Amino acid sequence: MKKRLSKVSFNDLKWINIDSVDLDTIKKLEKNYNFHHLDLEDCLEENQRSKIDKYPDYNFIILHLPKFKGRNQKYIASTELNIFISENALITIHDKNSFINKIFEDSKKDKGFREEIMCNGAGYLLYYILNDLFERCFSYVDDITRTLNHLEKEVFNVSSDRNMLKDILRINKDIINFRRIIFPQRAVLAQLEHIRFSKEDEDLEIYFDNIVDKIEKIHSTLESFKELVGSLHQTNETMIVQKTNNVIKVLTIFSVVMLPLTLITGMYGMNVDLPTNNFMDILIIMGIVLSLMLIFFKKKDWL
Repeated sequence: MKKRLSKVSFNDLKWINIDSVDLDTIKKLEKNYNFHHLDLEDCLEENQRSKIDKYPDYNFIILHLPKFKGRNQKYIASTELNIFISENALITIHDKNSFINKIFEDSKKDKGFREEIMCNGAGYLLYYILNDLFERCFSYVDDITRTLNHLEKEVFNVSSDRNMLKDILRINKDIINFRRIIFPQRAVLAQLEHIRFSKEDEDLEIYFDNIVDKIEKIHSTLESFKELVGSLHQTNETMIVQKTNNVIKVLTIFSVVMLPLTLITGMYGMNVDLPTNNFMDILIIMGIVLSLMLIFFKKKDWL
């Protein structure tokens, strides 16, 4: 069975990475560290709000990040990241976040990389991890951008008969979920600018401010996406109404044209004497009526 709790050290700083939390892991943390039991309980519960709990000897942080879920139809969902950080330790608890695991494995294998991210204290290590995570959020933004560009071409493609409503609603759901995930992180990351985690920490305000800028950029981009999706939805509805009106117009003209012709054929189907019963004369009369109606429609600009 794969280990759920792994550790890497540099000087006095330890980074413990837990990629699948369970009760046994929590008991180990409770035994080895003086963490508040409510914080440890939060690690086992899902859908906790993003926050920072400050204590004299450590800080407990809960963040949420977007990720793609699903196989055939992928959608954006939230994944939780729990962090304990003290002067000499950083503990990351998550649900198999591949990006965090990659940084952790790289730091275990590469001594130079380990020194680079851990030599400046726990605060800088935390910055490096979070900066990488939120930097990768831009790949999700790029995916949404490509999808919106494709939808925009399809919506304005007059010759296309494809119904785009389901696709528009799906991408709108992703944008809403993405915004809902990102928005609370702004306040939490802003608080990190003013916390000194260890004596080795330099002034980290400028570093965490860089992450806040990334979040603000993502959030503003999602806001513009929201407006664009609204416009696409409205345009798609207008196009559908226009196509429906054109169909109704054709059917109406066809029905109106056929009405007098049906009347004529009905009259000659009666068992009474009429001025002419010649088949060709009847066709000529029907042709004259049809031509007069088409000329009238053309003058009215209905055709």
